[in-house]
Amino acid sequence: MKELVEVIAKSLVTKPDQVVVTETVADDGSILLELRVSPDDMGKVIGKQGRIAKALRTVVKVAATKEDKKVVVDIIQ
Repeated sequence: MKELVEVIAKSLVTKPDQVVVTETVADDGSILLELRVSPDDMGKVIGKQGRIAKALRTVVKVAATKEDKKVVVDIIQ
C-alpha cells in the first residue's frame, strides 16, 4: 500500500523528491499511511474540495480490501 500511495502522490506533485510516505501498523492490525509533500504541492494532493485526496483514499481502500486489510491515509502538512 505504501508504494501505491507514493507512486500516485509523486505523479501529482511538482517536487516528487519531497514525497514521503510513512507506514505504521496499529495494535488492531490496521495500517496508517502518513503522506507528506512539499507545502507548495499540498493543494495538488488535496485537490478542489478534497476530491483528489478522497480519490486517493478510495483507491487505497479498494486495494486494501483485496488484501483483507484496513488502511487509513492521512495527509500531513
